[in-house]
Amino acid sequence: MGPEDILDILEDLGEDEFKKFKWFLEQEGIRRSQLEGARRPDTVSLMVQRYGLGGAVEETKKVLEKIPRKDLVQSLSDISSGPEGPLWSQTSEAHPPQDPSAAPHTEVVEVPVPEPQPIRYYQEMLRSNLKDRFMCATQGWTQNKDKIYTELYITAGAAIHISKQHEVRQVEMAGKKTDTEKPVKPSDMFKPPPEQYRPIKTVLTNGIAGIGKTFLVHKFVLDWAEGRTNQDMDLLFPLTFRHLNPLMGDQFSLAELLHECIKETVGIKEEALNFIFQKLQSSGNTNYDKSEFKLLFILDGLDESRLQLDCSTNKTQRLKFKVTESTSVDELLTNLIRGKLLPSARLWITTRPAAANQVHPDFVDIVTEVRGFTDQQKEEYFRKRFTDEEGSNKVISHIKSSRSLHIMCHIPVFCWITATVLEDLLETREVEELPKTLTELYTEFLWFQIKQREEKYCLKGSEKCFQNIRSLAKLAFQQLEEGNLVFYEKDLKESGIDVSEASVYSGVFTEIFKEERGRKNEAMMFSFVHLSVQEFLAAVYMVHCYTNWKTQVLEEFLEGKYNLMREKKAEQTFSEKKENSEFLKKIKSLFVSTLDQHYPSLDDFLLGAMAKSLDSKSGHLDLFVRFLHGLCLESNQRVLGGLLGQTETSPETIQRAINKLKEMNRDDISPDRSINIFHCLMELNDHSVHQEIQEFLKSVNRSEKRLSEIQCSALAYMLQMSEEVLDELDLKKYNTSDQGRLRLIPAVRNCRKAKLSDCGLSETHCEDVVSALKSNPSHLRHLDLSWNDLQDPAVQQLCGGLQSPHCRLETLRLRSCRLSETSCGYLVSALKSNPSHLRHLDLSWNNLQDPGVQQLCGGLQSPDCRLETLRSDPMFRLCAEMNVM
Repeated sequence: MGPEDILDILEDLGEDEFKKFKWFLEQEGIRRSQLEGARRPDTVSLMVQRYGLGGAVEETKKVLEKIPRKDLVQSLSDISSGPEGPLWSQTSEAHPPQDPSAAPHTEVVEVPVPEPQPIRYYQEMLRSNLKDRFMCATQGWTQNKDKIYTELYITAGAAIHISKQHEVRQVEMAGKKTDTEKPVKPSDMFKPPPEQYRPIKTVLTNGIAGIGKTFLVHKFVLDWAEGRTNQDMDLLFPLTFRHLNPLMGDQFSLAELLHECIKETVGIKEEALNFIFQKLQSSGNTNYDKSEFKLLFILDGLDESRLQLDCSTNKTQRLKFKVTESTSVDELLTNLIRGKLLPSARLWITTRPAAANQVHPDFVDIVTEVRGFTDQQKEEYFRKRFTDEEGSNKVISHIKSSRSLHIMCHIPVFCWITATVLEDLLETREVEELPKTLTELYTEFLWFQIKQREEKYCLKGSEKCFQNIRSLAKLAFQQLEEGNLVFYEKDLKESGIDVSEASVYSGVFTEIFKEERGRKNEAMMFSFVHLSVQEFLAAVYMVHCYTNWKTQVLEEFLEGKYNLMREKKAEQTFSEKKENSEFLKKIKSLFVSTLDQHYPSLDDFLLGAMAKSLDSKSGHLDLFVRFLHGLCLESNQRVLGGLLGQTETSPETIQRAINKLKEMNRDDISPDRSINIFHCLMELNDHSVHQEIQEFLKSVNRSEKRLSEIQCSALAYMLQMSEEVLDELDLKKYNTSDQGRLRLIPAVRNCRKAKLSDCGLSETHCEDVVSALKSNPSHLRHLDLSWNDLQDPAVQQLCGGLQSPHCRLETLRLRSCRLSETSCGYLVSALKSNPSHLRHLDLSWNNLQDPGVQQLCGGLQSPDCRLETLRSDPMFRLCAEMNVM
């Protein structure tokens, strides 16, 4: 007996009887808010969560006695005392239920076509084929088979916070996370956590580029194929979006699609697959555990998809085709993700965080995250890579001394890049100083690849090799602007690369440019080994274009999305109140002269590139522009020989570029994005701002030191990266400009109390505050946003943060923020969620109106609301009338 038997009993209740049933449950202690709107399956889940399975049976009997429906009480008694004995004896702690994945099916399930075969026959065939394919899966990209695995951590709930920061910034914050969630083994991927009875159908695993998602998939498949884990699973179908993309526009049945994309399934005849799929589709069963055939589909790399998937809403749609009929690949995958196609089959989707919102949360049961290497795993990696203790100690010590490198080594592939460079430098060259910045490291990495190519082909001259690199760099840049990580023949042609020539590149530069072959017409796919390699090569291309006077490329780059290239656009972008600012005058002068002269100086070019990256909402150019600045240093150009050409890299020019970065100020971007200006200074080897802030933090009389805007960005970065949580962040206590105070906002992520009142905050600035509320862990307990022109949209955004399972905010002050009654609805939802931790809410001096306040007072009656103090002008009168205070 199981929960489904309780559900069967509840299905026999009439609507009025079911309402009474829930009313009696409320009297027994289950919250009204949980029971309101709960359907019969939801009610069973609530009972099992509260009482356990055996207790839920007893509670059901007790309530049925009261309704009264004694006939159903008897039916339930007959079931629970069946031949297997009472239910609660099977689920007690002394006799835990057996893990269903520990052993395969004991009953023989047969597939009758094309000739009768047990499902085990096809299972063994698929296992054998997949084992051959995935046995070579290793972590790393060298011949050294590193046995270092990333760990998978369960995240709280199915909601995903989509960060607008570049992934490098996400890595920085991830390195500070306290792993409060329980680590999950790949074999336990589909086991629900103890607090969730509902079986898991769809898992979405997210993680930044290079963190180990695909490797994790390979390990999962290999463990199943070799009989180690998940042996209850009959068939497993690993699909990748990079192999599915070339099929866009074609039509297949599901069986045909599997044969096309997974060659290991060809031995399972279409008739057999169609029988299995038809059987599952016609059964109406949505429970994997009850499914006659247990299937898992893996969709790896959603962020690489170019298909038109419609998984953004939970609208009810009927399946418009039969499971054996041909339809578009987009339609097949959309319905598979929506659960309309094979509703009992399990689904595992992997993606980078930026693409995770393509799948609506309603279609995801649980979200997991690959976090990458811990500090201990980083050391373990380098000790395995460098066998002698002296060498490994030197490498580990150097990485720890450079914050940028240490943070990036959170990504396994970056550990490999770092090890490749440092191993070469320590063994083959006498260097005074090992690379400390990202640009220095990637410059050495590229030069290592060039040397390898020369040695392999016994070539002394590098011009042909340089031409190959420049072609790859052009491809990297053009596809970076499009947001593509995987390239096909069409993409290569647009970059002027012949497909056969690209195959040569992948053979020569095997460590940075990879080739794969798809099933359809042996279609070829290419990709760089990691996104950061693509970003670096894109910067190489842009520097080469600058040094070789490729005016049209530069104009397209600077004009494409940059609104300040012309006087008219500059006036539209900047507000009238900034008309007389020195920065606006310089920007106007810069780009008017650029249009006249058709070619900017190096420092002007870098300023334009920085401005374009700041205009990007996704931040996808942030690391690219850091590399761009670093490549302009003479030291990095010297390493690459003649690859980049001759640039104007005099100390005076670099100093002008540094000065322009320090003076750069924008009021139309988030403070978080402004931190990248500080990072670019570090890539230019200018550590003055960093040193000034270190001295500032050590000083006693901080209020006497006036901070510039760039110093505020550096301070915000250093405060939020600090191991010590700040007790209070009061923007008014800092001696700086209005823009400088706004640049400090990112530090709210690492403080307990934030006083941001009367600082000119807008909806844009609230993004950083919301990010602090959603952080894991979230330290913020008191937040004062009073006397800012936030208005309703900002409060809506803020309430999204309040509803995060990580939010622990207790006090929120929103005095005089120009809020209307619309904000009351958002706040009521927040107060009912989580349950809310909010104890004190101040809404004084806002135009909430009586209906809004009444709605707010009604929210106080929710059992999830823990509010103790609520302030608003008409509040006390209305709440007294409603008897809620």
